[in-house]
Order: sequence, then C-alpha cells, then structure tokens
Amino acid sequence: MSPSPETLMQYLLMLKNKGISDQRVLHAMELIPRDPFATGAFQDRAYEDTALPIASGQTLSQPSIVGKMTQALNAGPRDKVLEIGTGTGFQAAVLSQLARRVYTVERFAKLARTANRTLNDLGLVNVTVITGDGSLGLPNQAPFDRIILTAAAEDPPANLLAQLKEGGIMVLPVGQSSTVQTLIKITKTSGGLDYQELQEVRFVPLVAGLA
Repeated sequence: MSPSPETLMQYLLMLKNKGISDQRVLHAMELIPRDPFATGAFQDRAYEDTALPIASGQTLSQPSIVGKMTQALNAGPRDKVLEIGTGTGFQAAVLSQLARRVYTVERFAKLARTANRTLNDLGLVNVTVITGDGSLGLPNQAPFDRIILTAAAEDPPANLLAQLKEGGIMVLPVGQSSTVQTLIKITKTSGGLDYQELQEVRFVPLVAGLA
C-alpha cells in the first residue's frame, strides 16, 4: 500500500530537515514504501521518524537514521554491498535502488524469510537475503565495495574490514550495548583506515551465531 501524497511529502520533508541532502538517497526512500516493512499495528506509524518493534525482539530503524547511514555509505550503481542485520529488509530495499547488488545477512530465520518475501513482493531482484551469522560476513562473496551494519559492535570487526575493498566504505554503530553508541564511517585507503564519527545512535547489539 502506497502512502498518500500528503504523507509522502511530509516524510520527505522530515528527511531533508534531518540532514538527508543526497538527492539519490531521497529518491530511493521515496520509491521504497515503508509500511510493508513495519509489522501489525505499527504499519500505521511507518512514516513517522521513530524506530518500530518487529519480530524476534529487533527493531525497524527510524527513517532518518536509515537515510543518514545510506547517505554516508555513498553506494554507487556498480557497487556490491553487504548488509549485516536484515531485520524486515527496509535498509536493503533502499540500498537496492542505489547499488548493483545487495547481500544481506540475518541471524533470525523467521525475519530473513519475512524480509525475503517482502522484497520479492516489491520486485527487488538485486537483493539476496541469507540466513546466517552476520558477524562472519560473507567471505565467499568478498570483497565488497560497501558494508553496512545495523547492529552495534564494540569495535569495528576486523574480519568484516578484511572483506572490504580498498577505497570501500563501512558504516556501523560502535559501542557497548548498554550505553549510547556512535555511528561511524570507515574508509579503507591504501594507507590504512580513515574514521569519521557521524552522530550518537542506539542499535541492538551485534551477536555472533544463529538465533
């Protein structure tokens, strides 16, 4: 179900007011309806700038955070992207409009199945949903041009950084699960890693293993 023109206009204005200035990102978020990725009674709140509960004790990130992470990732039309933490698939859906290929890994099999169904229903054929241990990444598909984590690690995982191409970008929340975390952008250069702190955030922790 598509939002009304008024709801969509308010949604895009909110994103702009929150600092989403990249027109490609705004267009991608305009094209991808958010309500199919919200669950049950929360679908009515899909276009509010708030995180919403989903199955398995996880959350659907607030749209402005999805926008900021997508903007920082700066994925291009030839890029192969790895997402750790599919949830209901909204972030992957937005990235599908910007990148050549998106691989997304979810440790909860139920969430992965639901996300895959929603993405298929929307005809997003360049997204592959994998049930697996996201903390391991996808070494068999590496290297990636871009990597995004939608769960907080205590430190940027070295094994995931190893799966990032030189010149590639990783965006992730970093910090202890019980405290405020920091969203950071890491650019992998020939000389090492460049770190940029973006803002304080709060995400579920990155957990190893399958649920």
